[in-house]
Amino acid sequence: MPTAISIRNLHKTFGSGKAATAAVNGINLEVAPGELFFLLGPSGCGKTTLLRMIAGFIDPTGGTILFNDKNVTHAPPNTRNTGMVFQSYALWPHMSVEQNVAFGLGVRKVPRPERKQRAQEALDAVQMGQYAKRKPNQLSGGQQQRVALARALVIRPDVLLLDEPLSNLDAKLRNDLRTEIRRTCKTYGAQNGQPGGITTIYVTHDQKEALSMADRIAVMRSGQIVQMGTPTDLYRRPRTRFVAEFLGQTNIIPATVAANGGGREGDLLSVTAASGPVRAEMPPETTMPPPSDGNKVLLSIRPESLRPAPPNTPSPIRGTLVETTYLGEILHRTIELPDKTRVTIAELNPSPAALAQPLGSDVALMADPADVVVIPVE
Repeated sequence: MPTAISIRNLHKTFGSGKAATAAVNGINLEVAPGELFFLLGPSGCGKTTLLRMIAGFIDPTGGTILFNDKNVTHAPPNTRNTGMVFQSYALWPHMSVEQNVAFGLGVRKVPRPERKQRAQEALDAVQMGQYAKRKPNQLSGGQQQRVALARALVIRPDVLLLDEPLSNLDAKLRNDLRTEIRRTCKTYGAQNGQPGGITTIYVTHDQKEALSMADRIAVMRSGQIVQMGTPTDLYRRPRTRFVAEFLGQTNIIPATVAANGGGREGDLLSVTAASGPVRAEMPPETTMPPPSDGNKVLLSIRPESLRPAPPNTPSPIRGTLVETTYLGEILHRTIELPDKTRVTIAELNPSPAALAQPLGSDVALMADPADVVVIPVE
């Protein structure tokens, strides 16, 4: 059965005294059996340190790591039955692809006939079976990364750990391999006694990679988890400005609460921005305390959620067109509000009228209240 992972109050400090640096600072999380769980954040946020503690390569300063309720906090890496895929592939250049994949089975004293069969199955799972006899230097970067994934899978790990596995590849290859890795984690695990897939923890700083692949995501900053949830939850309901801006493009508009509409989640909240009144849904109490009249807040509105307001729309967001960027299927227009705040509107399949609108013209925009996210001023 797939492995559940529990991490409780995990810390890692490097150095001592005044030179001490807290790389991981009180992490608590639960990874469900068979879940594809992402650690997402900027460089230096602690995500790779956390992954390496789970693997056993780094000893925690404090806290507990459990695999299926078994304490593995200080257990050696070779006793955890984890498979690791590194950013650098780490393939042996003098070995064939098949020998690279089968290497871990040899260390585990698996009989040679079974070793060969399992290596071929793992290569077939990542669509590299026909390259078994080649050397790594005869493969492209994308093919080498598939081999590295097969090598991690072949030992039938309880937990699969991936450390920025696609960062060395070009954009097209990254897009192609995202779907491939997710499919492999789910189907290969099911074929080997893990019905929901292999429990996988994946480190990346690429937001699109996380949004397109993950079951759940933990966004990290300064050694801590700042928000955790499904890709949809994090994108549509960020709790802080950092999460809103880190997960894709957004518009941040300062505003003041005019009326909280009852103060219950889902009620309409009236706020006043420099461009005029705006309506938003009351945020959940887990995001921030119910804002009172007169409170300063920030509004996060995604560019695709803004659209031109039809004539006679009550209280549109008004501004001046200052820039347009045509990208074929999408037109980005930058609007300057009366307080000099700039917002971007993204229009799919732009109309000729939108393309022809001159700079300096007045623009009226609107957004559905459900797409206006209220976040606290930090």
